[in-house]
Amino acid sequence: MTAAPTGGQYRLHHAGPDGVVEAVVTEVAAGIRELRVAGFDLTEPFPVTEQPPGANGIVLVPWPNRVAGGVWELDGKRQQLDVSEPKYGNASHGLLRFAPYRVVSQTETGIVQEATIHPQHGWPFTLETRVHHELVDDGIRVTHEITNRSGVRAPFAVGAHPYLRAGDTPADDLVVTLDAATAFTVDEQKVPNGSVSVEGTPFDLRRGRRAGDADLDTAYSDITPDADGVRHTTLHGPEGDGVQLWQDASFPYVQVFTSREYPRGDGKGLAVAVEPMTAPANALNSGEGLRWLEPDETWTGTWGIRRVWS
Repeated sequence: MTAAPTGGQYRLHHAGPDGVVEAVVTEVAAGIRELRVAGFDLTEPFPVTEQPPGANGIVLVPWPNRVAGGVWELDGKRQQLDVSEPKYGNASHGLLRFAPYRVVSQTETGIVQEATIHPQHGWPFTLETRVHHELVDDGIRVTHEITNRSGVRAPFAVGAHPYLRAGDTPADDLVVTLDAATAFTVDEQKVPNGSVSVEGTPFDLRRGRRAGDADLDTAYSDITPDADGVRHTTLHGPEGDGVQLWQDASFPYVQVFTSREYPRGDGKGLAVAVEPMTAPANALNSGEGLRWLEPDETWTGTWGIRRVWS
């Protein structure tokens, strides 16, 4: 029997008031391969025989998105990370996207996994990361813990890369709504080179925009939180049913990516990634959103995906 490219497959199940909540979490990259509520898909599922298309569902740590040229500076010394995105010449999506996570504990409704980031090219630190996926009545809650096991303070950022789906609604017909005031512009390497007000730009999602009419690979900040400090990005279909990604105050940034290269049964088509992030791309150079942990200090942050009804 051929081994799955994403390693072990951990099936979660929760009997919610509106139907059964189900998920499949993977050993490699602690990714979400499937998520549905009452048979209504909340993420783009992919076959167990395939690698995550377009980084679908994976955890991004110790940085999300890109580091320009894979180069950054630490205490005046140049650090060269391995270039993992040859097309643009960058180090992309952290150091664990193809790494297995160990199972710490598992129940019917949740799983805790952990992995260690060891010193390597361009990264002289040891970090422990834990990811807790827990099914709830309307979807899933994901909690991240990062602990610095180095003898010195260490930087990090974290994100995730789910592609959202609203049941059987074609991705082109999904309306994306995000109450964010600021968007990041990028250069030819897809690295941020500034930020702009979304007012009057194609980046403005505050009143909702049809995904099929958008061309986005865009990070947002200044996202309006609700009364509990939670930020939301919602995708809904013509009938109003949809999916929402929420992120607590520890995740002040989000990337919206309308990929037209997502593999479909009849070729390639549109899929919409909504990526919660603690920092935007190139944070190791810009410092924006970058967090530093003292030795043995732990950081915690939470985001999730829920079904929404009309």
